[in-house]
Amino acid sequence: MSGNLVETLIGAVVLVVAGFFLYFSYDKADVGAVEGYSLIAKFDKVDGVKVGSDVMLAGIKVGTVTDQELDAEEYLAVLKISMSRKVKLPDDSAIKIASDGLLGGKYLSIDPGGSEDYLEADDEIRFTQGAVDLTELIGKAIYSTGSGGGGK
Repeated sequence: MSGNLVETLIGAVVLVVAGFFLYFSYDKADVGAVEGYSLIAKFDKVDGVKVGSDVMLAGIKVGTVTDQELDAEEYLAVLKISMSRKVKLPDDSAIKIASDGLLGGKYLSIDPGGSEDYLEADDEIRFTQGAVDLTELIGKAIYSTGSGGGGK
């Protein structure tokens, strides 16, 4: 009887510690959406970018991807972004899809422009660069350095 009580108490302690670690990791991971104003960006392809992906400026998270859909007329991927109210972007800013290392996840990287006019809520970022497919680039590099089938 006392063995079952000890096992139950140890199990309860393990669950409490696990819950603490989950709360701590969620709190420090900064996975929530950024509250602020909404912007739109259209890309030719958004491979690897998902709802919840980060939007970075100078290596600092300033926004979050909140929605993605297909523009059926232009056949472009439309991303809706929630930007921090603290960040005012010039209207000639550019945004591109970048990769966090060789095998890392994708995020959006903003290059601010120099205009004196700023983007307002629901404006579109006009200058975009879609995702670069790493396997496609490697394949092109391999086949372009080939000898063309001739042997010696």
